[in-house]
Amino acid sequence: MLRIDDISFSIQGRPLFEQASATIPDGHKVGLVGPNGAGKTTLFRLIRGELGLDGGAISLPSRARIGGVAQEAPGTETSVLDTVLAEDKERAALLAESETATDAHRIADIQTRLADIDAWSAEARAASILDGLGFLTEDQARPTSDFSGGWRMRVALAGVLFAQPDLLLLDEPTNYLDLEGALWLETYLARYPYTVIIISHDRDLLNRAVGHILHLENRKLTLYTGGYDSFTRIRAEKRALQAAEAKKQQARREHLQSFVDRFRAKASKARQAQSRVKMLEKMQPITAPEEAKFHRFGFPQPEALSPPIIAMEDVAVGYDGRAVLQRLELRIDQDDRIALLGRNGQGKSTLSKLLAERLPTMQGRMVRSGKLRVGYFAQHQVDELELDETPLDHIRRLRPNEAPPRLRARLAGFGLMEAQAGTKVGQLSGGQKARLSLLIATIDAPHILVLDEPTNHLDIESREALSEALNDYTGAVVLVSHDMHLLALVAERLWLVKDGAVSSYDGDLDDYRRFLLSGDTSPKAQSTVETVKQPAKRAGRDEILALRAEVRKSEDRIQKLTEMLEKLDLKLADPKIYQDSVEAEKWGKKHAEAVSAMTRAEVLWMQALENLDKAEGG
Repeated sequence: MLRIDDISFSIQGRPLFEQASATIPDGHKVGLVGPNGAGKTTLFRLIRGELGLDGGAISLPSRARIGGVAQEAPGTETSVLDTVLAEDKERAALLAESETATDAHRIADIQTRLADIDAWSAEARAASILDGLGFLTEDQARPTSDFSGGWRMRVALAGVLFAQPDLLLLDEPTNYLDLEGALWLETYLARYPYTVIIISHDRDLLNRAVGHILHLENRKLTLYTGGYDSFTRIRAEKRALQAAEAKKQQARREHLQSFVDRFRAKASKARQAQSRVKMLEKMQPITAPEEAKFHRFGFPQPEALSPPIIAMEDVAVGYDGRAVLQRLELRIDQDDRIALLGRNGQGKSTLSKLLAERLPTMQGRMVRSGKLRVGYFAQHQVDELELDETPLDHIRRLRPNEAPPRLRARLAGFGLMEAQAGTKVGQLSGGQKARLSLLIATIDAPHILVLDEPTNHLDIESREALSEALNDYTGAVVLVSHDMHLLALVAERLWLVKDGAVSSYDGDLDDYRRFLLSGDTSPKAQSTVETVKQPAKRAGRDEILALRAEVRKSEDRIQKLTEMLEKLDLKLADPKIYQDSVEAEKWGKKHAEAVSAMTRAEVLWMQALENLDKAEGG
């Protein structure tokens, strides 16, 4: 159990925590959320003991192991798989000792311990984690130095997941993952047997992988039960109640003050007036909650062009003479909202670069509207900003004839206010850099906007603002993102990039999510070649009845697990249980097991529904 007791901490005189407290039982999955700059990453450093507290205490069981991913992962000549295996320090030490030990009793102890920690299945477990994070079997044998920084971060993440620390601290783990890796991580964390705290702006991850939200606001910590959507609902209700109570109190204050002002000078009323003065002095002020600082994105709107704005006929594209995508027969109109789906390495970024005029065609015919302007945002472009220049310098270079007030207004339209406009880019946060890159991509009012992972480093409020701006935007949008919530809000068409081809995806995002989690290799995709569909053979009555019974059985199982989780949540909400660490650990494990069982039950229920739907001809 992690206990945070009345902690206080300041950086350069600015308080981040003031008597903040929280208790997180063993086995809980917790999302840590709060405004940018509130101190979420600092809290992780305090928990790890990297920073000293000004007051209060943070405590964990004496032998608890804390794990997390470093901000940079070095490249070495060690293979990816061996790098991950080395993260289990005990296993590595025991294996090394087993090669030199000569005492029979010690050798026996080593072998017993290796069996206890399941050391002999370690390679299979590590390979499974790497596979989930996008590493092919052949890639796992390559040295980590062969990979880019983002892929090395995946190796580091795989290592800490393999080591299974008692307390896992993850700071924006999906920032360097694609959609497939993010969904795999979401499922893995939901089944993780120990305590997890995640800093994340991924709404789906915070709804599916965690059971509690730890909110950092106004230098205090508040623990909420439920995922992110539940947290926002409860918090909105609390804020509305607080605002109403503040309004009532203000009316009461005004009434009392009015009496005092009217009758304080009258001898007959002086005592009563003085009494009301004391009432005013004793009244604890209720402060109305501050409105969240929310900045919309201001995308300039392009003029309309005749359709199509892009058309391809038998196009191939790739690198160094090797085609990655071939036989492309695609059309994009200005009102299109397209999400690119596909596993890592299939060519989503290659198609994005082709559309954004960053790659030429290798064969075929690609026709673009004569006046077409293209805006392009890719994750790496954030890293290509000039770190020694200010945002104002970047925009002035693109608009040399515009007056400074107009340039600052452009920056303000993307949430980069006066203070950030004159700050060197190297000192800006990741979210502020991303906003600057989005401004640069859209400044010319492009007719098509190609966005490759635009939400990395953006907080939840900024992601919501981005989705609103894209929906208001009158140009075409082609979007690659691991943020399923953004895709659901923006995309109207789905293209699947697979096996060197691009085709329409015959399903919705929920279908695609189930496909990825199932491990199937054949998603629903419409072939670009028309085929004659054979009528499906209708299932018999007995088969349909059996399938319906399976659905009811799955629903009953979920209902029972729901009731069990509600009881366990009530049990774990009782502070008395934590007076006995053994008892608290027991109930924490029961809760983790129930969450894992619920995940499996939901998968079985979805499979049962799908089987019934197929049998009934749906």
